Amino acid sequence: MNLLFNTKIKNIHSYYILLLTLVLAVSCKSAADDKKTLNSGKQPNIIVILIDDAGYADFGFMGSKDLETPNIDKLAKSGVILTDAHVSATVCAPSRAGLITGKYQQRFGFEANNTGYGDSGDIGLSDDVVTMADVFKANGYKTIALGKWHLGKDKTDHPNQRGFDEFFGFETGSRSYFPLENPSKYNMLQHNGERVEFKGYMTDVLGDQSVKYIEANKDQPFFMYLSYNAVHTPMEAKAEHLEKYKKHSRQKLAAMTWSLDENVGKLQQKLKHLGLEENTLIYFLSDNGGAANNSSSGGPLKGWKGNKFEGGHRVPFIVSWPKEIKGEQTFSGLSSSLDIFTTSLAAAKITKAENLVLDGVDLLPYLKGDKTGNPHDKLFWRKLEEAGARIGDYKLVRLQNYGASLYNLTTDLGETTNLETIQTEAFQRLQDELKSWETKMMEPLWGEEREWMDVTYHIHKRLMQNKEVLYSNPKTMKALEFKEK
Repeated sequence: MNLLFNTKIKNIHSYYILLLTLVLAVSCKSAADDKKTLNSGKQPNIIVILIDDAGYADFGFMGSKDLETPNIDKLAKSGVILTDAHVSATVCAPSRAGLITGKYQQRFGFEANNTGYGDSGDIGLSDDVVTMADVFKANGYKTIALGKWHLGKDKTDHPNQRGFDEFFGFETGSRSYFPLENPSKYNMLQHNGERVEFKGYMTDVLGDQSVKYIEANKDQPFFMYLSYNAVHTPMEAKAEHLEKYKKHSRQKLAAMTWSLDENVGKLQQKLKHLGLEENTLIYFLSDNGGAANNSSSGGPLKGWKGNKFEGGHRVPFIVSWPKEIKGEQTFSGLSSSLDIFTTSLAAAKITKAENLVLDGVDLLPYLKGDKTGNPHDKLFWRKLEEAGARIGDYKLVRLQNYGASLYNLTTDLGETTNLETIQTEAFQRLQDELKSWETKMMEPLWGEEREWMDVTYHIHKRLMQNKEVLYSNPKTMKALEFKEK
């Protein structure tokens, strides 16, 4: 694949956002057109709890026996657990780009991780891409982003310029969970661009802030994007939690997960105390599969973060809205993080503007039992040299200049038996559908470091061969190459 390293064309962004807001305010017709209606409670509050690099099987509601998640399990019990849910990318930044825009991020060239590389400069989100926050802000919602952003470092990519009234978090992809003495502009904790000095543990800070914003906005509908960096590396936890799990085989992950669960519990308690629990639509999911370096577990799934096997993009996913959706359910239909935007519009009774392209599906009819089957009949993934496709029971994994493998996920969830020469018609169909989808997407606007691409290539090839992966980072790769010499 030829990469297009383009420099982002910057418009007069403040003018663009003003124009965008006016257009959306006119074209997105809301059922709540005046303040009285907005404050009546008929429109739900919407909260997306996005966590980072969590394993598919690392929660009680997903079958974990060693990681304790009582509050998250309670959230799952109040709603629906989606067992065949996927994100649109297997690494952090493009996955978040897909979620917040409701469309395949390849539509606007956001395919590789981070937000630019080499000669491309920092590109981030295209200036003309509409976010979920843009639409909800234009329709009377208070919009709040908390935690990890990782969608661009340019001033036009700042959350306050992408539809969020409030931003309390950090712009980069990872940082210490504890205070930094001399943080950079991008990994400092900030409030709307101004540095916030804090004491304590980042997960607690974000949890406390989520509670404050709920309290402050209890009388109007709000959209909160609560993006925890837990359980992404560095593997840092509070001393008391490390002590609690001192004999645990995954001590640091268990401690970090416990802290995450405590803070989800804080949010639940605040909503209940304010009488907002019933009419708050909450999504809980991970931005991709568990990482190779944080002790996470994908359970029965093959692969992990960064590759196109199920362990890379099938994620734990909860949808809870007690007022409208019956709890204690499990839904096995094919679904995606792309659905969050579309589903939320339907819940808030906001009509999508005709010129707004969304690739998601409204999940509400399926979760309420009005429809059965799969919300999606097909899904696609691509990051530079690796790609995947899903149609019905069949899954294709393709590696550039090597080949492709076909699996039947109903009979082989672990993706071990390649059906390429057995189910030839299905194999050809998925290849054709993937190529057809690619014709509708852009070429990536930036790439990644060659050494990381080599590592990813190696992982895909070995997994396709059902062989042990020899290395999962450039350092180990170089050490092995040196040893072989």
